[in-house]
Amino acid sequence: MIVPDNPITLLLMLNRQQTAFFLVALSAWTLDAFDFFTVTLNVIEIAKTYNKTVSDITWGITVTLMLRSVGAIIFGIAGDRFGRKWPFIVNIVFYATVEIGTGFCRTYAEFLGVRALFGVAMGGIYGNCATTALEDAPIATRGLLSGLLQQGYALGYLLAAALNMAITNNQPYRWRALFWLAGGLPLLVALWRIFLPETQTFLRVKEARAAGTSVDGVNHDVSAMRAFIDSIRPTLVHHWPTLIYLVLMMAGFNFLSHGSQDLYPTFLGSQLMFSHGLVTIATVVANCGAIVGGTLIGYFSSFFGRRLSILVVLIVGAALIPAYLLPKDASIMAGAFFQQLCVQGAWGVVPIHLMELAPMQFRSFAVGTSYQLGNLISSASSTIEATVGQRFPLHTSNSTSGNHQFDYGKVMAIFLACTYSYLFVIILFGPEKRNSNNLTETDAKNVDDSVKENNLPPELLQIHEYTETTATTQTHISRL
Repeated sequence: MIVPDNPITLLLMLNRQQTAFFLVALSAWTLDAFDFFTVTLNVIEIAKTYNKTVSDITWGITVTLMLRSVGAIIFGIAGDRFGRKWPFIVNIVFYATVEIGTGFCRTYAEFLGVRALFGVAMGGIYGNCATTALEDAPIATRGLLSGLLQQGYALGYLLAAALNMAITNNQPYRWRALFWLAGGLPLLVALWRIFLPETQTFLRVKEARAAGTSVDGVNHDVSAMRAFIDSIRPTLVHHWPTLIYLVLMMAGFNFLSHGSQDLYPTFLGSQLMFSHGLVTIATVVANCGAIVGGTLIGYFSSFFGRRLSILVVLIVGAALIPAYLLPKDASIMAGAFFQQLCVQGAWGVVPIHLMELAPMQFRSFAVGTSYQLGNLISSASSTIEATVGQRFPLHTSNSTSGNHQFDYGKVMAIFLACTYSYLFVIILFGPEKRNSNNLTETDAKNVDDSVKENNLPPELLQIHEYTETTATTQTHISRL
Protein backbone atom coordinates (compact mmCIF):
# COMPACT_ATOMS: atom_id res chain seq x y z
CA MET A 1 0.00 0.00 0.00
CA ILE A 2 1.33 3.42 -0.96
CA VAL A 3 0.75 5.96 1.82
CA PRO A 4 0.55 9.51 0.43
CA ASP A 5 2.64 12.20 2.04
CA ASN A 6 1.83 15.84 2.38
CA PRO A 7 0.50 17.06 -1.02
CA ILE A 8 3.31 19.58 -1.25
CA THR A 9 5.83 16.79 -0.67
CA LEU A 10 4.22 14.77 -3.43
CA LEU A 11 4.32 17.67 -5.88
CA LEU A 12 7.99 18.23 -5.08
CA MET A 13 8.66 14.65 -6.22
CA LEU A 14 8.00 15.75 -9.81
CA ASN A 15 11.01 16.74 -11.84
CA ARG A 16 10.86 19.65 -14.28
CA GLN A 17 9.83 17.52 -17.22
CA GLN A 18 7.06 15.74 -15.32
CA THR A 19 5.79 19.07 -13.98
CA ALA A 20 5.75 20.53 -17.47
CA PHE A 21 3.88 17.49 -18.82
CA PHE A 22 1.20 17.86 -16.15
CA LEU A 23 0.79 21.61 -16.56
CA VAL A 24 0.57 21.49 -20.36
CA ALA A 25 -2.04 18.72 -20.15
CA LEU A 26 -4.04 20.59 -17.50
CA SER A 27 -3.92 23.77 -19.59
CA ALA A 28 -5.10 21.97 -22.72
CA TRP A 29 -7.97 20.25 -20.88
CA THR A 30 -9.02 23.49 -19.13
CA LEU A 31 -9.07 25.51 -22.35
CA ASP A 32 -10.90 22.71 -24.16
CA ALA A 33 -13.66 22.94 -21.55
CA PHE A 34 -13.56 26.74 -21.84
CA ASP A 35 -14.15 26.45 -25.59
CA PHE A 36 -17.06 24.06 -25.06
CA PHE A 37 -18.85 26.32 -22.55
CA THR A 38 -18.63 29.39 -24.80
CA VAL A 39 -21.73 28.07 -26.58
CA THR A 40 -23.53 27.00 -23.41
CA LEU A 41 -23.17 30.46 -21.89
CA ASN A 42 -24.32 32.30 -25.04
CA VAL A 43 -27.21 30.20 -26.33
CA ILE A 44 -29.68 33.10 -26.23
CA GLU A 45 -27.27 35.57 -27.84
CA ILE A 46 -26.37 33.15 -30.65
CA ALA A 47 -30.06 32.36 -31.22
CA LYS A 48 -30.75 36.08 -31.72
CA THR A 49 -27.85 36.39 -34.16
CA TYR A 50 -29.14 33.61 -36.43
CA ASN A 51 -32.83 34.32 -35.77
CA LYS A 52 -33.31 30.81 -34.39
CA THR A 53 -34.87 29.33 -31.27
CA VAL A 54 -32.88 28.33 -28.21
CA SER A 55 -33.56 24.66 -28.96
CA ASP A 56 -32.08 25.13 -32.45
CA ILE A 57 -28.83 26.42 -30.98
CA THR A 58 -28.65 23.62 -28.42
CA TRP A 59 -28.34 21.27 -31.39
CA GLY A 60 -24.85 22.72 -31.70
CA ILE A 61 -24.13 21.34 -28.22
CA THR A 62 -25.76 17.99 -29.02
CA VAL A 63 -23.77 17.55 -32.24
CA THR A 64 -20.59 18.35 -30.35
CA LEU A 65 -21.32 15.68 -27.74
CA MET A 66 -22.31 13.08 -30.33
CA LEU A 67 -19.10 13.38 -32.36
CA ARG A 68 -16.67 13.38 -29.46
CA SER A 69 -16.35 9.60 -29.72
CA VAL A 70 -15.10 9.95 -33.29
CA GLY A 71 -12.31 12.26 -32.15
CA ALA A 72 -11.43 9.95 -29.26
CA ILE A 73 -10.93 7.05 -31.67
CA ILE A 74 -8.95 9.04 -34.25
CA PHE A 75 -6.61 10.86 -31.87
CA GLY A 76 -6.44 7.93 -29.44
CA ILE A 77 -5.09 5.61 -32.14
CA ALA A 78 -2.77 8.36 -33.37
CA GLY A 79 -1.47 8.93 -29.83
CA ASP A 80 -0.73 5.25 -29.33
CA ARG A 81 0.85 4.84 -32.77
CA PHE A 82 2.82 8.06 -33.27
CA GLY A 83 3.36 9.27 -29.71
CA ARG A 84 1.84 11.56 -27.12
CA LYS A 85 3.45 14.70 -28.52
CA TRP A 86 2.49 15.45 -32.12
CA PRO A 87 -1.08 14.06 -32.10
CA PHE A 88 -1.59 16.16 -28.96
CA ILE A 89 -0.30 19.29 -30.72
CA VAL A 90 -2.37 18.66 -33.86
CA ASN A 91 -5.45 18.08 -31.69
CA ILE A 92 -4.99 21.38 -29.85
CA VAL A 93 -4.45 23.35 -33.07
CA PHE A 94 -7.53 21.64 -34.54
CA TYR A 95 -9.93 22.57 -31.74
CA ALA A 96 -8.45 26.07 -31.43
CA THR A 97 -8.88 26.72 -35.16
CA VAL A 98 -12.46 25.44 -35.13
CA GLU A 99 -13.29 27.58 -32.10
CA ILE A 100 -11.96 30.69 -33.85
CA GLY A 101 -13.91 29.71 -36.96
CA THR A 102 -17.13 29.57 -34.95
CA GLY A 103 -16.83 33.30 -34.38
CA PHE A 104 -16.83 33.89 -38.14
CA CYS A 105 -19.89 31.76 -38.96
CA ARG A 106 -22.44 33.79 -40.94
CA THR A 107 -25.31 31.29 -41.07
CA TYR A 108 -26.89 28.74 -38.78
CA ALA A 109 -25.83 25.90 -41.10
CA GLU A 110 -22.21 27.03 -40.89
CA PHE A 111 -22.51 27.20 -37.11
CA LEU A 112 -23.74 23.59 -36.87
CA GLY A 113 -21.06 22.33 -39.25
CA VAL A 114 -18.25 24.03 -37.36
CA ARG A 115 -19.52 22.79 -33.99
CA ALA A 116 -19.65 19.26 -35.41
CA LEU A 117 -15.95 19.58 -36.23
CA PHE A 118 -15.36 20.92 -32.74
CA GLY A 119 -16.93 17.76 -31.34
CA VAL A 120 -14.33 15.65 -33.16
CA ALA A 121 -11.51 17.86 -31.91
CA MET A 122 -12.83 17.98 -28.34
CA GLY A 123 -13.24 14.22 -28.18
CA GLY A 124 -9.60 13.57 -28.94
CA ILE A 125 -8.05 15.72 -26.25
CA TYR A 126 -8.95 13.82 -23.06
CA GLY A 127 -7.02 10.61 -23.69
CA ASN A 128 -3.81 12.36 -24.71
CA CYS A 129 -4.12 14.80 -21.80
CA ALA A 130 -4.46 11.97 -19.28
CA THR A 131 -1.53 9.98 -20.65
CA THR A 132 0.69 13.05 -20.99
CA ALA A 133 -0.04 14.20 -17.46
CA LEU A 134 0.11 10.91 -15.59
CA GLU A 135 2.03 8.07 -17.22
CA ASP A 136 5.52 9.44 -16.50
CA ALA A 137 4.65 10.77 -13.03
CA PRO A 138 5.90 8.97 -9.88
CA ILE A 139 3.30 6.43 -8.84
CA ALA A 140 2.74 7.96 -5.40
CA THR A 141 1.75 11.29 -7.00
CA ARG A 142 -0.74 9.96 -9.55
CA GLY A 143 -3.83 10.08 -7.34
CA LEU A 144 -3.29 13.74 -6.49
CA LEU A 145 -2.44 14.66 -10.08
CA SER A 146 -5.49 12.78 -11.33
CA GLY A 147 -7.78 14.83 -9.09
CA LEU A 148 -6.14 18.07 -10.14
CA LEU A 149 -6.26 17.19 -13.84
CA GLN A 150 -9.96 16.29 -13.83
CA GLN A 151 -10.86 19.66 -12.32
CA GLY A 152 -9.60 21.37 -15.44
CA TYR A 153 -13.17 20.92 -16.67
CA ALA A 154 -14.58 22.93 -13.75
CA LEU A 155 -11.81 25.50 -14.13
CA GLY A 156 -12.72 25.82 -17.79
CA TYR A 157 -16.31 26.62 -16.87
CA LEU A 158 -15.27 29.23 -14.32
CA LEU A 159 -12.88 30.81 -16.81
CA ALA A 160 -15.58 30.88 -19.49
CA ALA A 161 -18.14 32.39 -17.10
CA ALA A 162 -15.72 35.11 -15.94
CA LEU A 163 -14.54 36.11 -19.42
CA ASN A 164 -18.07 35.94 -20.78
CA MET A 165 -19.21 38.51 -18.23
CA ALA A 166 -16.16 40.68 -18.93
CA ILE A 167 -16.17 40.55 -22.74
CA THR A 168 -19.47 39.64 -24.37
CA ASN A 169 -21.49 42.73 -23.52
CA ASN A 170 -18.62 45.22 -23.51
CA GLN A 171 -17.58 45.37 -27.18
CA PRO A 172 -19.33 45.50 -30.57
CA TYR A 173 -18.57 41.91 -31.66
CA ARG A 174 -20.55 40.46 -28.73
CA TRP A 175 -20.26 36.65 -28.38
CA ARG A 176 -17.95 36.32 -31.39
CA ALA A 177 -15.07 38.02 -29.56
CA LEU A 178 -15.27 35.44 -26.77
CA PHE A 179 -14.87 32.63 -29.32
CA TRP A 180 -11.86 34.33 -30.89
CA LEU A 181 -10.17 34.68 -27.51
CA ALA A 182 -11.10 31.11 -26.52
CA GLY A 183 -9.54 29.80 -29.74
CA GLY A 184 -6.40 31.89 -29.49
CA LEU A 185 -5.32 30.83 -26.00
CA PRO A 186 -4.89 27.08 -26.78
CA LEU A 187 -2.42 27.92 -29.56
CA LEU A 188 -0.04 29.08 -26.83
CA VAL A 189 -0.37 25.67 -25.18
CA ALA A 190 0.39 23.94 -28.49
CA LEU A 191 3.50 26.10 -28.86
CA TRP A 192 4.57 25.16 -25.33
CA ARG A 193 4.13 21.44 -26.09
CA ILE A 194 6.39 21.74 -29.14
CA PHE A 195 9.33 22.50 -26.85
CA LEU A 196 8.69 19.48 -24.61
CA PRO A 197 9.95 15.97 -25.45
CA GLU A 198 8.05 12.72 -25.90
CA THR A 199 6.99 10.88 -22.72
CA GLN A 200 9.44 8.26 -21.43
CA THR A 201 6.72 5.62 -21.23
CA PHE A 202 5.87 5.92 -24.90
CA LEU A 203 9.55 5.91 -25.86
CA ARG A 204 9.91 2.52 -24.16
CA VAL A 205 6.94 1.16 -26.09
CA LYS A 206 8.40 2.62 -29.28
CA GLU A 207 11.73 0.92 -28.62
CA ALA A 208 9.91 -2.37 -28.10
CA ARG A 209 8.12 -2.04 -31.43
CA ALA A 210 11.31 -0.99 -33.21
CA ALA A 211 13.04 -4.19 -32.09
CA GLY A 212 10.62 -6.08 -34.32
CA THR A 213 12.56 -5.04 -37.43
CA SER A 214 14.46 -8.35 -37.51
CA VAL A 215 11.23 -10.31 -38.08
CA ASP A 216 11.04 -9.58 -41.80
CA GLY A 217 14.15 -7.50 -42.37
CA VAL A 218 12.29 -4.73 -44.14
CA ASN A 219 12.23 -1.01 -43.56
CA HIS A 220 12.08 0.00 -39.88
CA ASP A 221 9.03 2.21 -40.28
CA VAL A 222 7.08 -0.57 -41.96
CA SER A 223 7.96 -3.09 -39.25
CA ALA A 224 7.04 -0.65 -36.50
CA MET A 225 3.65 -0.12 -38.10
CA ARG A 226 3.23 -3.85 -38.50
CA ALA A 227 4.15 -4.44 -34.87
CA PHE A 228 1.56 -1.88 -33.83
CA ILE A 229 -1.19 -3.37 -36.01
CA ASP A 230 -0.33 -6.95 -35.04
CA SER A 231 -0.55 -6.07 -31.36
CA ILE A 232 -4.16 -4.93 -31.71
CA ARG A 233 -5.65 -8.42 -32.02
CA PRO A 234 -4.09 -10.01 -28.89
CA THR A 235 -4.84 -6.87 -26.92
CA LEU A 236 -8.52 -7.02 -27.87
CA VAL A 237 -8.65 -10.78 -27.24
CA HIS A 238 -7.18 -10.44 -23.75
CA HIS A 239 -8.75 -7.15 -22.70
CA TRP A 240 -12.18 -6.89 -24.34
CA PRO A 241 -13.98 -7.43 -20.98
CA THR A 242 -11.95 -4.58 -19.50
CA LEU A 243 -12.74 -2.27 -22.42
CA ILE A 244 -16.47 -3.01 -22.12
CA TYR A 245 -16.29 -2.43 -18.38
CA LEU A 246 -14.59 0.93 -18.89
CA VAL A 247 -17.36 2.09 -21.24
CA LEU A 248 -20.08 0.98 -18.79
CA MET A 249 -18.26 2.67 -15.92
CA MET A 250 -17.82 5.92 -17.85
CA ALA A 251 -21.49 5.87 -18.89
CA GLY A 252 -22.36 5.87 -15.18
CA PHE A 253 -19.94 8.69 -14.39
CA ASN A 254 -21.25 10.79 -17.27
CA PHE A 255 -24.87 10.14 -16.29
CA LEU A 256 -23.93 11.33 -12.80
CA SER A 257 -22.32 14.57 -13.93
CA HIS A 258 -24.83 15.44 -16.65
CA GLY A 259 -27.79 14.35 -14.53
CA SER A 260 -26.72 16.55 -11.62
CA GLN A 261 -25.54 19.57 -13.61
CA ASP A 262 -27.19 20.11 -16.99
CA LEU A 263 -30.73 20.85 -15.82
CA TYR A 264 -29.78 22.36 -12.47
CA PRO A 265 -29.70 26.01 -13.66
CA THR A 266 -33.12 25.48 -15.28
CA PHE A 267 -34.39 23.99 -12.01
CA LEU A 268 -33.12 26.99 -10.05
CA GLY A 269 -34.52 29.58 -12.45
CA SER A 270 -37.80 27.95 -13.44
CA GLN A 271 -38.90 26.11 -10.32
CA LEU A 272 -37.28 28.13 -7.55
CA MET A 273 -37.57 31.43 -9.47
CA PHE A 274 -33.96 32.45 -8.82
CA SER A 275 -32.72 35.50 -10.70
CA HIS A 276 -30.09 35.07 -13.43
CA GLY A 277 -27.43 36.47 -11.12
CA LEU A 278 -28.36 34.12 -8.30
CA VAL A 279 -28.33 31.14 -10.68
CA THR A 280 -24.84 32.14 -11.80
CA ILE A 281 -23.62 32.43 -8.21
CA ALA A 282 -25.09 29.04 -7.31
CA THR A 283 -23.42 27.45 -10.32
CA VAL A 284 -20.06 28.99 -9.44
CA VAL A 285 -20.38 27.77 -5.83
CA ALA A 286 -21.15 24.27 -7.11
CA ASN A 287 -18.08 24.32 -9.35
CA CYS A 288 -15.91 25.45 -6.45
CA GLY A 289 -17.14 22.39 -4.55
CA ALA A 290 -16.27 20.30 -7.60
CA ILE A 291 -12.69 21.57 -7.63
CA VAL A 292 -12.23 20.91 -3.91
CA GLY A 293 -13.79 17.43 -4.10
CA GLY A 294 -11.90 16.28 -7.15
CA THR A 295 -8.57 17.34 -5.72
CA LEU A 296 -9.10 15.85 -2.24
CA ILE A 297 -10.62 12.53 -3.28
CA GLY A 298 -8.07 12.04 -6.04
CA TYR A 299 -5.33 12.62 -3.48
CA PHE A 300 -6.75 10.24 -0.85
CA SER A 301 -7.41 7.52 -3.43
CA SER A 302 -3.68 6.71 -3.32
CA PHE A 303 -4.15 5.71 0.32
CA PHE A 304 -7.67 4.27 0.53
CA GLY A 305 -7.73 2.82 -2.98
CA ARG A 306 -9.49 3.99 -6.15
CA ARG A 307 -12.67 1.95 -5.73
CA LEU A 308 -13.14 2.55 -2.00
CA SER A 309 -12.68 6.31 -2.42
CA ILE A 310 -15.30 6.38 -5.18
CA LEU A 311 -17.74 4.19 -3.23
CA VAL A 312 -17.56 6.42 -0.15
CA VAL A 313 -18.33 9.63 -2.03
CA LEU A 314 -21.13 7.89 -3.94
CA ILE A 315 -22.81 6.99 -0.65
CA VAL A 316 -22.37 10.51 0.74
CA GLY A 317 -23.55 12.09 -2.52
CA ALA A 318 -26.70 9.96 -2.57
CA ALA A 319 -27.43 10.99 1.01
CA LEU A 320 -27.06 14.66 0.00
CA ILE A 321 -29.69 14.55 -2.77
CA PRO A 322 -32.38 16.15 -0.54
CA ALA A 323 -30.00 19.00 0.42
CA TYR A 324 -29.26 19.52 -3.26
CA LEU A 325 -32.88 19.85 -4.37
CA LEU A 326 -35.31 20.53 -1.48
CA PRO A 327 -34.31 23.97 -0.06
CA LYS A 328 -36.29 26.84 -1.59
CA ASP A 329 -33.91 29.72 -0.84
CA ALA A 330 -30.24 30.63 -1.16
CA SER A 331 -29.29 27.99 1.42
CA ILE A 332 -29.52 25.48 -1.42
CA MET A 333 -26.05 26.67 -2.44
CA ALA A 334 -24.57 24.73 0.49
CA GLY A 335 -26.19 21.57 -0.83
CA ALA A 336 -24.91 22.38 -4.33
CA PHE A 337 -21.37 22.83 -3.03
CA PHE A 338 -21.25 19.50 -1.22
CA GLN A 339 -23.18 17.56 -3.87
CA GLN A 340 -20.73 18.61 -6.55
CA LEU A 341 -17.88 17.96 -4.13
CA CYS A 342 -19.06 14.33 -4.11
CA VAL A 343 -19.85 14.12 -7.83
CA GLN A 344 -16.53 15.55 -8.93
CA GLY A 345 -14.78 13.89 -6.02
CA ALA A 346 -15.65 10.57 -7.64
CA TRP A 347 -14.60 12.02 -10.99
CA GLY A 348 -11.25 13.06 -9.52
CA VAL A 349 -10.22 9.40 -9.37
CA VAL A 350 -11.32 8.72 -12.97
CA PRO A 351 -8.21 9.74 -14.98
CA ILE A 352 -5.77 7.60 -13.00
CA HIS A 353 -8.26 4.73 -12.55
CA LEU A 354 -8.85 4.64 -16.31
CA MET A 355 -5.15 4.79 -17.10
CA GLU A 356 -4.29 2.01 -14.65
CA LEU A 357 -6.97 -0.29 -16.05
CA ALA A 358 -6.21 0.42 -19.71
CA PRO A 359 -3.71 -1.79 -21.62
CA MET A 360 -0.37 0.02 -21.83
CA GLN A 361 -0.07 -0.26 -25.62
CA PHE A 362 -3.44 1.46 -26.09
CA ARG A 363 -3.77 3.77 -23.11
CA SER A 364 -4.51 6.89 -25.10
CA PHE A 365 -7.13 5.09 -27.20
CA ALA A 366 -8.73 3.17 -24.31
CA VAL A 367 -8.88 6.15 -21.94
CA GLY A 368 -10.22 8.63 -24.48
CA THR A 369 -12.62 6.29 -26.26
CA SER A 370 -14.17 4.79 -23.12
CA TYR A 371 -14.66 8.30 -21.71
CA GLN A 372 -16.31 9.62 -24.87
CA LEU A 373 -18.45 6.52 -25.53
CA GLY A 374 -19.72 6.81 -21.97
CA ASN A 375 -20.40 10.47 -22.66
CA LEU A 376 -22.28 9.55 -25.85
CA ILE A 377 -24.46 7.06 -23.97
CA SER A 378 -25.32 9.68 -21.36
CA SER A 379 -25.72 12.62 -23.75
CA ALA A 380 -29.52 12.41 -23.48
CA SER A 381 -29.49 12.93 -19.69
CA SER A 382 -30.88 16.46 -19.72
CA THR A 383 -33.40 15.55 -22.44
CA ILE A 384 -34.64 12.61 -20.36
CA GLU A 385 -34.99 14.77 -17.26
CA ALA A 386 -36.72 17.59 -19.15
CA THR A 387 -39.13 15.23 -20.94
CA VAL A 388 -40.06 13.28 -17.82
CA GLY A 389 -40.29 16.53 -15.86
CA GLN A 390 -43.15 17.67 -18.10
CA ARG A 391 -45.25 14.89 -16.61
CA PHE A 392 -45.01 16.57 -13.22
CA PRO A 393 -46.51 20.08 -13.63
CA LEU A 394 -46.52 22.29 -10.57
CA HIS A 395 -49.74 23.70 -9.24
CA THR A 396 -48.35 27.20 -9.77
CA SER A 397 -48.23 26.68 -13.56
CA ASN A 398 -50.33 29.17 -15.52
CA SER A 399 -51.83 27.07 -18.30
CA THR A 400 -53.77 29.96 -19.81
CA SER A 401 -50.68 32.06 -20.35
CA GLY A 402 -48.54 29.15 -21.45
CA ASN A 403 -46.16 29.78 -18.55
CA HIS A 404 -45.74 26.19 -17.41
CA GLN A 405 -43.61 25.12 -14.46
CA PHE A 406 -42.53 21.57 -13.87
CA ASP A 407 -41.18 19.68 -10.89
CA TYR A 408 -37.67 19.17 -12.23
CA GLY A 409 -36.40 18.67 -8.69
CA LYS A 410 -38.40 15.45 -8.25
CA VAL A 411 -37.20 14.07 -11.58
CA MET A 412 -33.56 14.94 -10.88
CA ALA A 413 -33.78 13.29 -7.45
CA ILE A 414 -35.08 10.04 -8.95
CA PHE A 415 -32.55 10.18 -11.79
CA LEU A 416 -29.62 10.78 -9.44
CA ALA A 417 -30.73 8.02 -7.04
CA CYS A 418 -30.82 5.54 -9.93
CA THR A 419 -27.46 6.71 -11.25
CA TYR A 420 -25.79 6.53 -7.83
CA SER A 421 -27.12 2.98 -7.39
CA TYR A 422 -25.94 1.86 -10.83
CA LEU A 423 -22.47 3.36 -10.44
CA PHE A 424 -22.12 1.92 -6.93
CA VAL A 425 -22.70 -1.60 -8.26
CA ILE A 426 -20.35 -1.08 -11.22
CA ILE A 427 -17.51 0.15 -9.01
CA LEU A 428 -18.14 -2.37 -6.22
CA PHE A 429 -17.71 -5.37 -8.51
CA GLY A 430 -15.11 -3.80 -10.80
CA PRO A 431 -11.32 -4.28 -10.91
CA GLU A 432 -8.56 -2.09 -9.51
CA LYS A 433 -4.85 -1.87 -10.28
CA ARG A 434 -3.75 0.79 -7.85
CA ASN A 435 -0.88 -1.27 -6.43
CA SER A 436 2.29 -0.31 -8.29
CA ASN A 437 3.68 -3.84 -8.56
CA ASN A 438 0.45 -5.21 -10.00
CA LEU A 439 0.28 -2.31 -12.42
CA THR A 440 3.79 -2.75 -13.79
CA GLU A 441 3.54 -6.52 -13.98
CA THR A 442 0.32 -6.20 -15.96
CA ASP A 443 1.87 -3.66 -18.31
CA ALA A 444 4.84 -5.95 -18.90
CA LYS A 445 2.58 -8.97 -19.43
CA ASN A 446 0.67 -7.03 -22.10
CA VAL A 447 3.89 -6.53 -24.04
CA ASP A 448 5.10 -10.10 -23.43
CA ASP A 449 1.84 -11.60 -24.72
CA SER A 450 1.98 -9.44 -27.84
CA VAL A 451 5.59 -10.53 -28.43
CA LYS A 452 4.86 -14.23 -28.09
CA GLU A 453 1.66 -14.28 -30.14
CA ASN A 454 3.19 -12.36 -33.03
CA ASN A 455 6.55 -14.21 -33.01
CA LEU A 456 8.46 -11.01 -32.38
CA PRO A 457 12.08 -11.15 -31.22
CA PRO A 458 12.87 -11.86 -27.54
CA GLU A 459 14.51 -8.45 -27.11
CA LEU A 460 11.05 -7.04 -26.49
CA LEU A 461 10.81 -9.02 -23.26
CA GLN A 462 13.46 -6.70 -21.83
CA ILE A 463 10.80 -4.06 -21.28
CA HIS A 464 9.48 -6.25 -18.44
CA GLU A 465 12.69 -5.93 -16.45
CA TYR A 466 12.99 -2.22 -17.26
CA THR A 467 9.45 -1.46 -16.12
CA GLU A 468 9.79 -3.40 -12.86
CA THR A 469 13.06 -1.61 -12.08
CA THR A 470 11.47 1.79 -12.70
CA ALA A 471 8.47 0.95 -10.50
CA THR A 472 10.69 -0.29 -7.67
CA THR A 473 12.72 2.91 -7.78
CA GLN A 474 9.63 5.14 -7.80
CA THR A 475 8.02 3.21 -4.94
CA HIS A 476 11.23 3.48 -2.87
CA ILE A 477 11.46 7.22 -3.49
CA SER A 478 7.79 7.74 -2.57
CA ARG A 479 8.39 6.15 0.84
CA LEU A 480 11.44 8.21 1.77
